[in-house]
Amino acid sequence: MICTEILGNISGIHTDKTVHCVSVEWFERDKKILRKVLESGEEIGIRCVQKLSEGDILFEDDKNIIAVSIAPCDLISTPVRNMREMGRLCFELGNRHLTLAISDDNVRCPYDEPTFAYLQKLGFSSEKVHERFDDYIECRAHGHSNEHGHSHHHHE
Repeated sequence: MICTEILGNISGIHTDKTVHCVSVEWFERDKKILRKVLESGEEIGIRCVQKLSEGDILFEDDKNIIAVSIAPCDLISTPVRNMREMGRLCFELGNRHLTLAISDDNVRCPYDEPTFAYLQKLGFSSEKVHERFDDYIECRAHGHSNEHGHSHHHHE
C-alpha cells in the first residue's frame, strides 16, 4: 500500500474504526518518500509532499485508519530561568547547528553525549529525557558563501 496524502488528523475525532499507527521518527517527518511497517507487520509506503505530524491520517476505509505516531526519542532538556540564560543557551546550541524546541522556560534538542557534557560543563541543569520531539525550529545550516560571492568565517 502506498499513502500519498494526509486525509485529516485523528486528534479530537471519535471513531469505531480500528486505528493502526505508523511510527515516524522526528527527523523523517518531512521526507518525501518513506517505507514503514505498521504494528501489524504490514509494510506501507508513504509518498507525501506535506510534512507529517502526530495523528495525521494517511489511509481510511470502512473499518480501518492508518495514522502517524511520532516516535519518542532521547532529548536534552534544559530549563532556563531568565532571558539571559535563554540567550546564552540558544547561542551555544545554535553554534552547533542543532534543531531546537524552545518554550518560555525550557529548550530541548536531540540528545548526543558531547553536547550534553558540554552543557553540564557550562553549568546548565540539563537532563536526558525520552519524549516526542515536536514543535521544533529546524536548523538550516548555512554555507560559507552566498550567491553574491560574499563569505563569512567562524572565528575561534
